[in-house]
Amino acid sequence: MYVATRSAKFQSPQRTRIQFRHKTQRGNMFLILLPLLLLLLYRYLTRNHDYWQKRNVKHEKPIPVFGSLYQNIMGKKSITEVATELYNKYPDEKVVGQYRSTIPELIVRDLDIARNILNVDFAYFYPRGLGRNPKMEPLFLNLFHVDGDSWKLLRQRLTAAFTTAKLKKMFPLVVECAEKLQLACEETVNRGGECDVRELMARFTTEFIAACGFGLQADCIGNQNSLFREFGKRIFNRNRAWKNAKLVVFYDLFPDFGTLLQYLLAEDDLLETTTQIVKSVLNERNDKPSGRHDFIDLLMELRDKGTITGESVELKNPDGSPTQVDMEMDLQCMAAQVFIFFAAGFETSSSATSYLLHELAFHPEEQEKIQQDIDQVLAKYDNKLCYDAIAEMSLLSMAFKEAMRKFPSLGTLHRICARRYTIPELGITLDPGVRIIIPVQAIQNDEKYFDNPSQFKPERFADTSVERNKYCYLPFGEGPRMCIGARLGEMQSLAGLVALLHKFTVEPGKATKRELEVNHLSNVVQSIQGGIPLRLKLREKDSRIAA
Repeated sequence: MYVATRSAKFQSPQRTRIQFRHKTQRGNMFLILLPLLLLLLYRYLTRNHDYWQKRNVKHEKPIPVFGSLYQNIMGKKSITEVATELYNKYPDEKVVGQYRSTIPELIVRDLDIARNILNVDFAYFYPRGLGRNPKMEPLFLNLFHVDGDSWKLLRQRLTAAFTTAKLKKMFPLVVECAEKLQLACEETVNRGGECDVRELMARFTTEFIAACGFGLQADCIGNQNSLFREFGKRIFNRNRAWKNAKLVVFYDLFPDFGTLLQYLLAEDDLLETTTQIVKSVLNERNDKPSGRHDFIDLLMELRDKGTITGESVELKNPDGSPTQVDMEMDLQCMAAQVFIFFAAGFETSSSATSYLLHELAFHPEEQEKIQQDIDQVLAKYDNKLCYDAIAEMSLLSMAFKEAMRKFPSLGTLHRICARRYTIPELGITLDPGVRIIIPVQAIQNDEKYFDNPSQFKPERFADTSVERNKYCYLPFGEGPRMCIGARLGEMQSLAGLVALLHKFTVEPGKATKRELEVNHLSNVVQSIQGGIPLRLKLREKDSRIAA
């Protein structure tokens, strides 16, 4: 033991020198490789940053990692706010470039170019690019998020669910929800009248969707803590949570790591909850349409028609003709459509209706005219709310359109270039993968298209003979991917507004702010920070809607 110890002591200086030499060599190697690694990393994080410069497109200067969207990525500005700022910053340009990390994005200011992208040359821009891989997250196999052939086949089959005849059959369910909304408003007035109309209208639209989508009495209006209302909050609050918002952004910024990030983003509980709701309803109806004419009935009818087939928008035969493709309307696919019916319907409609109520609270003269028009129309129908009565309420419809002009639920429309395309007006060639943004809110608030755009003027939409480029007003989008449920959403929204305004008046309350603050984390559907507090009071003329 003593000999071994002495031997180790005598050898330790030599070993120390060898180890030091090896460490020095490794250190030198690291110092040599570090600049190279940093250079490679910099090149990776700035690749494509000369894309718009090469094409002589004016653009925002990008930086590594963030591109030119630092404020959006850090949650300081929504994508609508960013797009609006760039739209106004370059008033003489038809298009403006920016970068999402290394991905080129093009903000389209010119209406002719917007028309071509959304409609005329749709074959080049059919992907929306807002969804994730539906094989990993089946809820994204819905009509709003899915792209390519799956989108085309679903659109082809689901269009039949939103005809005028189908909407009229749904309307009795709308009336039931409208009556419940009136009762909730009465209770609010009895408590003093102060309320958050954003939450009130969210409860109404959630009740409507539960009835018209699932055929369920959810009691969302009378109970703000109902299970369906909580489900709706979960859907959108998850997108606004800081952690989730950042993960979604990084999913877009680093597509090379998309699979890993999607594993972190996946929320199986939402899929499980939605699927369980659909299965329960199907079981209650013995897997057959019930005659309620709700969305579940419609999905079952579409499912029973068998395999969906059609021509591919992605694949070609050797002779250049489109390949035939097909898909099944199975339980997962049905659950995905119900999910987006719920999510899109409740958030967009409650946003649009509550914003209109906010404007009417500050424009009492417009509110009174609308209320008188509602009274006159309902009197023709024995004071009963019906589909035809809603169609005749022109003043309310104009005000609703004006509210959506000023504050559209979707402030931007998104597309992705699917194949090489040259913009005819500019001679600029775009490569596949370039993202397109149509800045809806900026266009709709441009004095070039609407005089005094900051003013609330429903009469803008009074004269249908006024020639207005339809691409300057896009609250529901345009072209093959415009909102399939636009008429349903408008019907639902107007019915809720009639129920409220026929019996109640809205006015500014104690906590009401004239200028609303946008939630900077709302990057798809716009939302207001802190809700929309107003005061309800009973109209002098006490009237109510009869069933």
